[in-house]
Amino acid sequence: MTKKKVTGIGGIFFKCENPEEIKSWYSENLGLNTDQYGALFEFRKADKPDEEAYLQWSPFSANTKYFEPSQKQFMINYRVENLEELVEELKASGVTVVDEIETFEYGKFVHILDPENNKIELWEPVDKVFTEQYEGKSTK
Repeated sequence: MTKKKVTGIGGIFFKCENPEEIKSWYSENLGLNTDQYGALFEFRKADKPDEEAYLQWSPFSANTKYFEPSQKQFMINYRVENLEELVEELKASGVTVVDEIETFEYGKFVHILDPENNKIELWEPVDKVFTEQYEGKSTK
């Protein structure tokens, strides 16, 4: 049986000139429930429909350093399982791992580069934190 690596999209991040204006526009015109980070989208897991999961949509300032070393205008966050094991596999395959795994109450993160120097964020989520903090405030 093949182990899952990526289990879904965890976030969509992009650069823009005025993040606050962009969040307001998306809120007013497309109904996104926005906060200081952007918008949190709630969905149900296909293999566990009783569990809630989340995707973060975030506009960043055009001059953010967060996407470096990539010079691209976007970054995708992928939801993964077993991040530590995955990072070891990626290193063994010669994939550039940009930083060390960081752990927060809402999950573990690390960044890698694809062959075209797109920075990718890998996230092993702890969804229950969002369920508790954002109940009724996410975009569905």
